[in-house]
Amino acid sequence: PPVLFLHLQNDSWGKQYSHALFKAMSHMLCIGYGQQAPEGMTDVWLTMLSMIVGATCYAMFIGHATALIQSLDSSRRQYQEKYKQVEQYMSFHKLPGDTRQRIHEYYEHRYQGKMFDEENILGELSEPLKEEIINFNCRNLVANMPLFANADPNFVTAMLTKLRFEVFQPGDFIIREGTVGKKMYFIQHGVVSILTKGNKETKLSDGSYFGEICLLTRGRRTASVRADTYCRLYSLAVDNFNEVLEEYPMMRRAFETVAMDRLDRIGE
Repeated sequence: PPVLFLHLQNDSWGKQYSHALFKAMSHMLCIGYGQQAPEGMTDVWLTMLSMIVGATCYAMFIGHATALIQSLDSSRRQYQEKYKQVEQYMSFHKLPGDTRQRIHEYYEHRYQGKMFDEENILGELSEPLKEEIINFNCRNLVANMPLFANADPNFVTAMLTKLRFEVFQPGDFIIREGTVGKKMYFIQHGVVSILTKGNKETKLSDGSYFGEICLLTRGRRTASVRADTYCRLYSLAVDNFNEVLEEYPMMRRAFETVAMDRLDRIGE
C-alpha cells in the first residue's frame, strides 16, 4: 500500500472505508487522478477505469439535469426559441424600429411568454373533453354576451368549437369598409370603433360582436372597425357561421334582427 495509507492498517473499519471512499471519489469526480498518484500498473489501470466511469456518470448527470431544467417550463422555452427566430427575421429584413416594437408587443400580448400547440393538443382529446376545455376557456365571453347567455347550450357549444382566438393592437383596422367579409368577430376583451362614411363612430366592448352583416347578406363590408385598445377577439369564418346557423334557424333570425338594426343606423 502507498506510504500515505500505511497508518490505516491498524485503524478501524470505518476509517479505512472512509479513506478508500475518498480516494475513489477523488479519482471519479476530479479532473485527473485525484489526490494520490497511482503506483504500479494495477493501480494505474484501476485509476483509469475509475476516471472513465466517473466521467460517464458525470456526463449522464449533466444531461439529466439539463433535460429536467428544460422540461420544467417547456412552453416558455418554446416561446423564447420562436421569438429568437422572429428577431432574426426582423433583422434580416431590416424592419424599422417602430415595426419591430409593435411585433414585440403583439407577441407579448398574444402569447404572454408561453407558446402551446393548442390545435394539436385539442385534436388529441375526445370530443367531450375538447368541448369542456373550450367552454371553460370562453366562459367570460359566454357570460358577457346576451346572445349566448339566452341561447340553446348546444348552439353555444357548436359556435365555440369553431371560434379562433385573435389579438389586435390599438389603431389596427380589424375590418375595412368595402372589402369582402369572410369573418365575424366576438369581443372577449377590448374596445372597438365602428366607423361609417358619415364619420359617425359607435363603440363596442366586451360581450359584443360585429361583422355579421356581410356574412348574412353575402355582400361587402358596410363599415370599418378599428381597435381602440388591445383587443382579444374570437373570429368565426363564414363557412362555419352558415354551417351552425343551418342547424339553428332561430339564431339566424336573431342575428338578422341585430344586423337590420345596425344597417338602419348606418343608413341614418
